[in-house]
This record gives sequence, C-alpha cells and structure tokens, in this order.
Amino acid sequence: MNLISNAAEALESRQGDRILTIETQYFPQKGSIAVSFRDTGVGIPPENLSKLFEPFFSTKKKGKGVGLGLSVAYGIIQEHGGSIQVQSEEGKWTTFSIELPLKTNSKVFSK
Repeated sequence: MNLISNAAEALESRQGDRILTIETQYFPQKGSIAVSFRDTGVGIPPENLSKLFEPFFSTKKKGKGVGLGLSVAYGIIQEHGGSIQVQSEEGKWTTFSIELPLKTNSKVFSK
C-alpha cells in the first residue's frame, strides 16, 4: 500500500498522462514471484535514491509523512527473504521492483 500511495502522490504533481502500472511475474526456476510498481510521476532525484529506505528520510512537506513507509516496507520484504530495488529518472518515472521467494524456512507459500 505504501508504494501505491507514494506513486499516487508523485502522479498528483505531474502534468499530462498519469499512469501507475503494476506488473507481476512468476519465476518457477527461481521459486519466486516479483511485482513492480511503475509510475509516470515526478521521479526521484539521483542524490535521494540511496536514502529512500532509511528510517525518517522524507522529501514530503511537513504533515504529509514521517519517512517510515519505505523503511517499514524494506524491513518486511527483507524479513521474508526478498529484495526491493528502485530505479528512477527525475521528472519522468519511478519503478519499485520487489522479488519474494515462494519458500522460506521450509514453509511453502504456494498452492
């Protein structure tokens, strides 16, 4: 939900087409699934990309957030043995990609 909420805010600031694309993939050979969230919002400045998952890092105006959403999402994904990546072109788009294993600690999350 945090990724969708962040994308919606990025799209609000944009003129023209405002598109959020959510794509899922299944990788049977790797035993994982992936989901990506790509928006045509305002993008992220390159100097902020390495800070996005730090607790309390925020570029939002006061009262719009405390900078915990991506940090918490990162922690949850890591706890489940997954990974999250971000790519962005400032002024044009951002994509967050998550990959999660279907098995962790001998538990199967499919079928």
